[in-house]
Amino acid sequence: MQLFAFGINHNTAPLDVREQVTFPENTMEHALHDLVGRNPIKEAAIVSTCNRTEIYCCTDRPEDAMTWLADFHHLPTRQLDPYLYKLPREKAVKHAFRVASGLDSMVLGEPQILGQLKSAVKSAEHAGTLGLLLHKLFQRTFYVAKEVRTSTEIGASSVSMAAAAARLAERIFGDIGEQRVLFIGAGEMIELCANHFAARNPKKITVANRTTERAEALAKRFSNAQAITLSDLPEQLAMHDIVVTCTASPLPILGKGMVERAIKIRKHRPIFIVDLAVPRDVESEVAELDDVFLYYVDDLAEIVKEGLDSRQNAVAQAETIIDSNVIDFMRWLATREMVPTIRALRDQGERYRRHELARASKLLEKGEDPQKVIEALSNGLTNKFLHMPSSTLNQAAVDEREELVELINRLYQLHRPQ
Repeated sequence: MQLFAFGINHNTAPLDVREQVTFPENTMEHALHDLVGRNPIKEAAIVSTCNRTEIYCCTDRPEDAMTWLADFHHLPTRQLDPYLYKLPREKAVKHAFRVASGLDSMVLGEPQILGQLKSAVKSAEHAGTLGLLLHKLFQRTFYVAKEVRTSTEIGASSVSMAAAAARLAERIFGDIGEQRVLFIGAGEMIELCANHFAARNPKKITVANRTTERAEALAKRFSNAQAITLSDLPEQLAMHDIVVTCTASPLPILGKGMVERAIKIRKHRPIFIVDLAVPRDVESEVAELDDVFLYYVDDLAEIVKEGLDSRQNAVAQAETIIDSNVIDFMRWLATREMVPTIRALRDQGERYRRHELARASKLLEKGEDPQKVIEALSNGLTNKFLHMPSSTLNQAAVDEREELVELINRLYQLHRPQ
């Protein structure tokens, strides 16, 4: 079984492709069981975020795993294949280290991806698909990410997606202190966005969520906030100037009709919408409406690149740290790959020992001279251990004999006669 990773991200696939292969948290365990159960895969972990879907696995048939990804989401393989990156062994290790360190993110140096990786590992552990190799890989991955963040300035001056949403709103409205903000969802991303917008003292904050408990828990953190349910959105939408949405819904929450009605009620006062969800929470047709400023997660790319130049030196330092750790991990992996051979060699030696010991015991039971029995036992073991290498040398072809001689000299630490 070989280490292999593959997937798509914001660099290789557009949003309309990425949103077709996401794994909501409530389907992750089922997906992992399905992947391992249907394919010759020993270990597996799935990373699914708004910017990437990646699978790390141990398999001798990576093509089966890639086919599974398309089949699981009911897509033709040919439709997904052009966007996939395929990373065997060392490349998979380096990719995992770079992702965790924030070097492969839309926001260079952003810390959220590390938490998302840890969540993926917990899901794999819970599903029972995280074995020794992937456990070791991700533990080293987290160590590398910590080293990169503490030894470099990779996270300095970075602009998060949440901060970018707030900055973009200010560009459109100027001062958002007079604006009403609606957050749809109550997860980590919405919580981050709420903190950035609340710091700018908007006129009102509303949190809409499927369950009121989570919405109320977030709303209580702000003095001028209220909680509603998703079913309240048709009546509440028109009352808000800024909408930020990020849920795990597989279907859009804001359709063209709902937004169009809200615009009419608002008498065409503009409404600013940021959709950070993948799959998208807002129908793409909404962008066609006048007086609507709609931005998806990929549209914020230019804003989050601010401060990038000041972090380029940190990138070079981070890459050096990563390369060094890749070498160390591959050395460990090479050692692990020798374990079956070493175990087989020891098992064979144990069989030889038991056979000769049983033979010696029978001779002693018959009253044979112990000294002669010990001599026979030692001769028997010696002959058994030396028979195969001696036979292989004698039968070797001319062009391989010299190489075998050098190898045996090395294995047995022999000194060839001068």
